[in-house]
Amino acid sequence: MNAPAPNLRGSRQHDLFAAGAERLVYDDAVEMTLMSLAEHGPKHEHWAMAWSGGKDSTATLTLIVHLIEAGRLAPPKTLTVYYADTRQELTPLAIAASDVMARLARFPWIRMRVVTAPLDRRFLVYILGRGVPPPNNNTLRWCTRQIKIDPMAVAIEADLAGLPETDTVLTITGVRQGESAIRDKRIEMSCSKDGAECGQGWYQQVLPDMKGVRGRLATLAPILHWRVCNVWDWLRIYAPMPAYGGWATAMLADAYGGDEAEEANARTGCVGCPLASRDKALEAVVALPAWSYLAPLLGLRPVYRDLRLARNRLRQPGGETRKDGTLVANQQRMGPITLSARLEALDRILAIQAACNAEADRLGRPRVDLLNTEEETRIRELIAAGTWPQRWTGDEPTADVPLDAVFPDGSVQPLLFGPTHYRRHGATA
Repeated sequence: MNAPAPNLRGSRQHDLFAAGAERLVYDDAVEMTLMSLAEHGPKHEHWAMAWSGGKDSTATLTLIVHLIEAGRLAPPKTLTVYYADTRQELTPLAIAASDVMARLARFPWIRMRVVTAPLDRRFLVYILGRGVPPPNNNTLRWCTRQIKIDPMAVAIEADLAGLPETDTVLTITGVRQGESAIRDKRIEMSCSKDGAECGQGWYQQVLPDMKGVRGRLATLAPILHWRVCNVWDWLRIYAPMPAYGGWATAMLADAYGGDEAEEANARTGCVGCPLASRDKALEAVVALPAWSYLAPLLGLRPVYRDLRLARNRLRQPGGETRKDGTLVANQQRMGPITLSARLEALDRILAIQAACNAEADRLGRPRVDLLNTEEETRIRELIAAGTWPQRWTGDEPTADVPLDAVFPDGSVQPLLFGPTHYRRHGATA
């Protein structure tokens, strides 16, 4: 017999955006989550769990399954769990996700869907095969949508096609305030428009004027109000207990700093994430004796950094126009990675993987899977074929070659000295 959920005390109002908001204790946090799901869940026939394998979405998923099993939450007509396999997860996260999926198989009323980006759009294939530079936070943050959001949306859309047109789907996420200042501001601003509500989770209702899939999807973040201590209480203490599901969630702590994990360093993304200012998650993992053999993975960020350098990229020479013949504003923009730099980076990444796996085999520890045979083969095929992003031919000069300046109005400012002079003196563009 399932144990009851933790004591759910009386409702209490909380200002989610006040700097001095009261720190919620565990049962208050669960109570608000239960209220959120009970309020918005019945509005939709089908629920779709967007699960990344990280701590917040895993806490959301395992708690909801427990609440349904314990009879505290009415189940929907269907519940589908969509796991976004980005092929870039930290090893402890990937192992924990596999264990959670094995436990989900116990429940016949849960359908599990593992979604992955198409081969040519996977993170390393896209960078090394097509030559698109690694993502950055300023102008080229393409990765999250391409390897996580889009594959999940395609899978949900395909499943919606088999449902009655009047049915709607509630997509449940693990978005949580306090994880990112940028995200917090976005949540706060969105709560006053588009039907979004923040008092009980972050609910974004179906927009009646939208057609197609968007007109049938709503989104709910039922642990929006949880602090990181609430997340750890659930993952470390409650979820692993047989009475609460016996989930293998304690391992997630390894990827977030173990016992020292706090709100300030409790975020993690892809292994060697080029968007992070510092790879705190990986540093925390390799500091643990059981995972120290993963230390070569710290060499991934230098690979991505080098791929952004001018000498490893092409540059438009000037005079680039739009389809209508007018000059583009960003003249002489830097672009894709050269073929030689891609091959060098491929060799470096494979060497990192090999170093980790040699030690893993020696110690009897889990292996690393940065690039499988299919992905490596495809990268080499694309490089051999001279594949470039749209509007690039590969004939452009490398970005470290000085060029006459070309301005958006078409005017040109010649170099004071020729390119040979600059190369001889070590200058770069």
